Amino acid sequence: MIQLNINDEISPLKAVVLGRADSNGPVPLLENAYDPKSAEHIKAGTYPKDEDMVREMEAVAAVFKKYGVTVYRPEPILDYNQIFTRDIAFVIEDKFIIANILEDRSKEIDAMHAVLEQIDPSKIVEFPEHAHIEGGDVMPWGDYIFVGTYYGEDYPSFITARTNMNAVRHLQKLFPHKKVKSFSLKKSNTVADENALHLDCCFQPLGKGKAIIHEEGFLIKEEYEWLVNFFGKENCFHITKREMYDMNSNVFSLSPEVVISEKNFTRLNTWLREQGFTVEEVPYAEISKQEGLLRCTTMPLVRE
Repeated sequence: MIQLNINDEISPLKAVVLGRADSNGPVPLLENAYDPKSAEHIKAGTYPKDEDMVREMEAVAAVFKKYGVTVYRPEPILDYNQIFTRDIAFVIEDKFIIANILEDRSKEIDAMHAVLEQIDPSKIVEFPEHAHIEGGDVMPWGDYIFVGTYYGEDYPSFITARTNMNAVRHLQKLFPHKKVKSFSLKKSNTVADENALHLDCCFQPLGKGKAIIHEEGFLIKEEYEWLVNFFGKENCFHITKREMYDMNSNVFSLSPEVVISEKNFTRLNTWLREQGFTVEEVPYAEISKQEGLLRCTTMPLVRE
């Protein structure tokens, strides 16, 4: 049995689900793109190829192996995108929460059968129909759960708005002893660098009291300021709009001292090393074309 345990984003990782990219199927039609960045690459003819993404994901698997992490992969589904495991489920404490995601991605959870059968069924939680949530918007952080959402009345008109206030309230019910803190994020169906798809696309807490943040990803200045005050301004690495577009905040912590990052994030990786982190650099530029990066493709099950 897998003894689930996740209380934050940085404790030493013991077990994780890593997505797979070996059978994504044909390039999607433009009208079927889930986010503006994928649409951009479909239009430009630069949509990523399976073999390139497989190579990138194997580089991450090799880092996990190096650190003795148990890695699970979803079972393959022919012609189906199974890269972003973080969207479909997430763990808080000892609960495995199945997200309510876009309808045409519902097969992804079925491919996690080998993992699910090792989890105590009483620990598996499904959200009610009206509570939309994806794991990229949810960050357990000690006494807190940080949640990205969108408060606007026009929520239904955004395919890029993935977590609603019903879900925030439901999380608070599930974890009454935690402080659930929500942040309204900037959404755009059409302009990739104006769209914070998930909270981890514009913010990420790290070890050593540090955090990565993009001010313009937040719609409400006070909410952004709350985070900066929480971590301390001197501990926050502010990324530019271009760096947010390239997914600089979507790195992944193996432990409080070790971060997996994209090898082209020169400014960020230099800063991380200056702060005393070990940076494991991997190529992930092809995967980033679908508006997701390292945190999106990993679903931690057990941290120390």
